Amino acid sequence: MTRWSDVIILGGGPAGLSCARELRKLGVKTVTLLEREAELGGVPRHCGHTGYGLREFGKLYTGPDYAKRIADDAAEADLRPRTTVLKIEPGGLIRATGANGMEDLQAKAVVLALGARETPRSARLISGTRPFGVMNTGALQQFVYLHGRCPFERPVVIGSELVAFSTLLTLRHAGIKPLAMIEERPRITAHHPGDWIARLGFGVPIMTGTRLVRILGNDRVEAVEIDRGFGPERLDCDGVVLTGRFRPESALIAASHIELDPGTSGPAIDGYFRCSDHSYFAAGNILRGIETAGQCWREGKAAAHMALARLEGRLPQRQADARVAIQGPLAYVYPQRIYRDAPTTNPLLFKARVQREVRGRLSVIVDGAVVWSKRISALPERRIDWKLPYRDMKNCHQVTVELDAA
Repeated sequence: MTRWSDVIILGGGPAGLSCARELRKLGVKTVTLLEREAELGGVPRHCGHTGYGLREFGKLYTGPDYAKRIADDAAEADLRPRTTVLKIEPGGLIRATGANGMEDLQAKAVVLALGARETPRSARLISGTRPFGVMNTGALQQFVYLHGRCPFERPVVIGSELVAFSTLLTLRHAGIKPLAMIEERPRITAHHPGDWIARLGFGVPIMTGTRLVRILGNDRVEAVEIDRGFGPERLDCDGVVLTGRFRPESALIAASHIELDPGTSGPAIDGYFRCSDHSYFAAGNILRGIETAGQCWREGKAAAHMALARLEGRLPQRQADARVAIQGPLAYVYPQRIYRDAPTTNPLLFKARVQREVRGRLSVIVDGAVVWSKRISALPERRIDWKLPYRDMKNCHQVTVELDAA
């Protein structure tokens, strides 16, 4: 027997919970949220440092307090932790298993808020042995904040994105100062003065232009081999924290009928946060990998309004009028589909990122004519805005976002 809801949400992190809260505020009667973990809140629930919630609530929270706040705010929805989604079917049919056993759930609108995950060691092609003490930021945070212990005393941190500084905060909480932060690029990825903060605030040296070659050790990490351009060097340590390189948690979508974008590795969407199957919407880190919890919370809230518009029949039923292509060293753009008669000013959409550090001119071309451009200087983990003037969309068939690198 199929159980019906007005809206089903997959994922109980900031995007999913804010979506559930907003839908109930908007008067949607049956909102069901499915979360595979035992607790709601997503990644922030095991980030013990502060820095959450200021834009959403006008108050700073620690990660666990923030997770509790957003879960409590969504309490009027049907929240179902410990529920695993097995399959996504056309038309808003979800096959899942949980406390009630195997179950089919159906909704006119389904919001995908499945989040993202860090790239593991296996996908980074790091050579060496397989000792204990190699983990990503999420695993480290669970060790420290959920279990009250730290698996090493002298680790190195690989990467310099914003999440790497979250790692430094987690290690400080555990009373640990890492030996170094290692970054393969010639400068850190996080905004300046992140390098000063690492050196002066945390006492951690940053080794830029340095490549991790291999990990050494038998039962435990004993050292890493690095290359700063002068040949292999040994750096004795007892742990390796691999940070960043987030990818959307899109395995369920990849096995479904919903189109994935090759750039983001998440679902391709239109300006309504809507997927190729118009029963499905997407919000949060499933769209493109990592963003802040606050950004995901706002996207979930926006997706709630789009889901309600579908319930009320206010969204276009036809397929999009134009697809968005990219040229130059861009990693991705979204949305990937455009409607001629849809607004193009949503501050949560029309984003891009680059493949590498680059300076150049970013241009938007509609049917062969440049309608907007600006010079940019960007790093791979930094969000870029692009503009699509609505007045130029009346007869569009092709939109291209082009980066002409200097």
